[in-house]
Amino acid sequence: MTNTDTIAAAATAMGSSGIGIIRVSGDQAFSVAEQVFRRHGKSGSEGESGRSDRGEKHWNDRRDSERQQEGNPADSRRRPWVGQDMGGEHRKVYYGHLCDGDEVIDEVLLLTMKGPYSYTAEDTVEIQCHGGVLVMKRVLETVMRYGARPAEPGEFTKRAFLNGRIDLSQAEAVMDVINAKNQYALKSSVSQLRGAMSFRIKGIREKIIYEIAMIESALDDPEHISLEGYPERLREVLKPIMAEVKRLLDSADHGRVIKEGVKTVILGKPNAGKSSLMNVLLGEERAIVTEIAGTTRDTLEEHIQLKGISLNVVDTAGIRDTEDVVEQIGVSRARAAASQSDLIIYVVDASVPLDDNDEEIIRLIQGRKSVVLLNKTDLEGVVTREELERKTGYPVVCVSAKEETGIDELEETVKSMFYQGEIDFNDEIYITNVRHKTALTESLNSLMMVMESIEKGMPEDFFSIDLMNAYEQLGSIIGESVEEDLVNEIFSKFCTGK
Repeated sequence: MTNTDTIAAAATAMGSSGIGIIRVSGDQAFSVAEQVFRRHGKSGSEGESGRSDRGEKHWNDRRDSERQQEGNPADSRRRPWVGQDMGGEHRKVYYGHLCDGDEVIDEVLLLTMKGPYSYTAEDTVEIQCHGGVLVMKRVLETVMRYGARPAEPGEFTKRAFLNGRIDLSQAEAVMDVINAKNQYALKSSVSQLRGAMSFRIKGIREKIIYEIAMIESALDDPEHISLEGYPERLREVLKPIMAEVKRLLDSADHGRVIKEGVKTVILGKPNAGKSSLMNVLLGEERAIVTEIAGTTRDTLEEHIQLKGISLNVVDTAGIRDTEDVVEQIGVSRARAAASQSDLIIYVVDASVPLDDNDEEIIRLIQGRKSVVLLNKTDLEGVVTREELERKTGYPVVCVSAKEETGIDELEETVKSMFYQGEIDFNDEIYITNVRHKTALTESLNSLMMVMESIEKGMPEDFFSIDLMNAYEQLGSIIGESVEEDLVNEIFSKFCTGK
C-alpha cells in the first residue's frame, strides 16, 4: 500500500483516566501534527518562553541550533522531554500543547514514528492527552479538522497487514490478546502475535511447494528430470507433513478451551448444594440458596477463573421426578446443558443416602468428562468417597460449600483434567481460531487425497493439483492466499482504534 489517506481514532477507551491516546496514521500524519501541535521551549534567539509557532518543522531534521541547544545539560533540565531520542532518528517524543488555531485544548506528549518503523508501517503520530471524555473528543475532532478521517474498525491493524508488517494470523492474534479471558489464552495469543503460527505454517508450505515445483518441472522437461520412483519418495515426504498438520488440528479442542473457557455444568439432585458451590466459586452471593428443595428453577450462567482456567459455569435445577411444570422445564434444561458441556461437576449430598435421582445422574454423566463432589462433609455422612468412586468411576473430591473447604483440591483436579502440567507456548501451538481449523482440515484432506492417488498409481499431475490446494489452504491462514472480502470481514470485528 502506498499513498494512503490519513486516519485517526482513539486508541484508548474514552472515560475518566489519567491518559488517553489518539492515534493518527498515513501520509499526512506529520503534516496534521505540525498544524495542531505547539512545542514547549524554543532555542537560540527564540528564547525559553515555553511556546512555539504552529507549523514548525522539527520531526526528523531538527535545525542545527536545536541540536546544539538539546546537547546543553543545563538547558535539558529547563526543557524536559523536548525531542528526546526514543528509538533512533525514526521515533521521537515531544512535549507541548495541542491546539485548535489559537485555542489550547490540552497539554500533551506527542510521539512521532516514521514509517516503516511504526505499528502500521506508515508515518504515525500518537497524542497522549488527558483521559477525559471531552478532552479526547476535542483532540480527535481537531486532528480530523486538519486533514485526518475517522478510522474504520481494525483499520490500523489492517494497514499493518497490507503493508507487510504482520501476517493475517498475527493480525487476528491482536484481538485475541485484547479479548483474552485467562492467562493461558493470553500466552497463546502473544505466542501467535510473535509469529509462532506463521513460522510453523511457512515451514510446511515450503516443503509442499518444493514438491509442486519438482512435479511441474519434470512434466515440463521430462528429458532432463525423471519422476521414476518419485511417488514412493513423495509418500515418505508427506508422512511427517501430514503428522504436523494433524498435530495442529488435534490442538484445536485445547485451543477452544483456552480461548473460550470450559463449558461447565453443575448437576445434582435438589438441595445437594449446587447453588452454594456456585456462590463459593464466584466469591459472591449470586445464586439464591434456601432450605427448600427445588429453589433453582432455571439455569444460571456465570464466568469464573479457576487456577488460570476460564470456566463458563452453569448452575442447574435439581434433577428429580416432579409434578411441578416449571420445575420440569428446569430439569429438562439441566439435562440439555449437560449434553453440551465440556465438564460436569456432579454434587452429592453426603448427609443423605443415594437414591434413584442419583442413579439417573450417574447414568447421565457416563462417558463425559466429570468430577464428583461429595458436599456437606461438615455434617455426619452416610455416603462415602469410596462408594461414590465405585459407582461413578470418576474422581471424588470431598468439600463443604458452607465452610468453603476442599475448594483448592477441586481447582487442582479440574486443572489436571484439562492441562497436564504447565503449558509452554514457546514450543507448542494451540489452534484457537475456527478459520484456522477449517483451513488445516481442508489442507489435511488434500494431502490425504495425494496419498490416495499414490496408492492408486495415478499420474503425477494429479498429485500437483491436490498439493497446490493444500498449499493455498495453509496460505489462507497467514494471508498469502486470501480474498479481499475475507480480509474485510476479519478486520470488521476489530475494535475502533486498533
